[in-house]
Amino acid sequence: MAPVRILVVEDDLSILTGLSMNLGYEGYQVLQAQDGQQGLAKAVDEAPDLVVLDVMLPGMNGFELLKELRRRGIEVPVVMVSAKGMEADKITGLTLGADDYVVKPFGLQELLARVKAVLRRGARGQVVAFGEVSVDLRAKTVSRSGKPVEVTAQEFRLLAHFLSHPGRVFTREELLSGAWGFDYEGTGRTVDNFVSQLRQKLEPEAERPRHFLTSRGLGYRFEPG
Repeated sequence: MAPVRILVVEDDLSILTGLSMNLGYEGYQVLQAQDGQQGLAKAVDEAPDLVVLDVMLPGMNGFELLKELRRRGIEVPVVMVSAKGMEADKITGLTLGADDYVVKPFGLQELLARVKAVLRRGARGQVVAFGEVSVDLRAKTVSRSGKPVEVTAQEFRLLAHFLSHPGRVFTREELLSGAWGFDYEGTGRTVDNFVSQLRQKLEPEAERPRHFLTSRGLGYRFEPG
């Protein structure tokens, strides 16, 4: 099973180093960013399992970063950390879509416990099934009729993006942003090709798709039923 990947976005190098070391001791694979723009890029490009996000960041603050992630349809769990402990700040973070909000200074064991609790909540919905297909979002594996299906890393990112938003219509531009990553210079044809590949691998009949559907004039949507 692949290790859980946690992105830590923190501009204070000593805190970033300490958190990263201790999360590593717990068996997590740690990614790092020291400003908001870099954090956004890594959250999009690397598709971590959870983000530990400081509020006070240079360039783009944590609230802005979280808002942009949710605007793009990226539902990665987020634990915010901040010296801003006013109730209004907590409400802002949680309203924007944070899963937890920890006030500095915090005990390391408390933060680790909160990270584990958020991951446990998310793990309940990690396996998604539709038709004859089963997708384990945590292990990043796909099976069809009980047999493994080989998918590329980019195919899996697109698949996971669809599965996280059943029934939602995405334009090609939104799919490029959400599934390919920050500042990716692709075209609508790139999306078309990858949707076609998913249909070939996962649809009962690729030419008559039931799950990865074209919304004419708009883009694509995923229907599990």
